[in-house]
Amino acid sequence: MAHPEGHTHHITPTRTLVAVFAGLVSLTILTVVTSRMDLGGFNVPLALGIAGVKGTLVVLFFMALKYDNRVNMVILTVGALFVIVFLSFTMLDTQFRGDLPNTTRGTIMDQAREDEALKAREPDPESIRISRPDTP
Repeated sequence: MAHPEGHTHHITPTRTLVAVFAGLVSLTILTVVTSRMDLGGFNVPLALGIAGVKGTLVVLFFMALKYDNRVNMVILTVGALFVIVFLSFTMLDTQFRGDLPNTTRGTIMDQAREDEALKAREPDPESIRISRPDTP
């Protein structure tokens, strides 16, 4: 296919590609090491951050977006920001589920079973009726 006047392909030096590959391998090892640690609520954001850096390296160098038209970079960046915003809202929802005082853990069916079990343990109202004290 013919290219427009003045448009040439950028050839990335082998040294750069090898350095990016080494960085990707290092980040993969870091992902494996951090997956074995218990960092609490920080596990998922850390894994997503490492994956984001790896994806950025692949897109910039192996897919040559770094040397492409800047409009394509803006489109990718805006799309990535929207993904980050949506994932942040999802993580906030799942991370703090059940922390509010007006919510409970478990399903409605579980709560109904617990209510039935409590009702079954209640004594008969006639057996706990208080009688009038004897007066002389």
